[in-house]
Amino acid sequence: MVVYEVSVDVDAPIRADYLRWLKGHVAELLALPGFTGCDVFEVIDPTGDETLRVCMQYRLVDEAALAAYLRDHAPRLRAEGAERFGARMRAQRRVMRPLRFA
Repeated sequence: MVVYEVSVDVDAPIRADYLRWLKGHVAELLALPGFTGCDVFEVIDPTGDETLRVCMQYRLVDEAALAAYLRDHAPRLRAEGAERFGARMRAQRRVMRPLRFA
């Protein structure tokens, strides 16, 4: 398993629009081959501003599935988000794999 984490800062005025869009976006990714689930979190960070911070942790079967997503689907999906929200949404991404201690 591999986790593909996307953290997004969203300007306060577009909060509701972004969350409506995000619901469909997550569903679209979960319909792709290799995705097995996703947890979506609102980040609670006492920064004092009105920015919405959201973190999605997508689970995929393996790194090959992630590579296929990044190659075949990510460019289009990222462009759609950028076209819709522009600089009012800023994303950071990272990939993690679980450590097994037992």
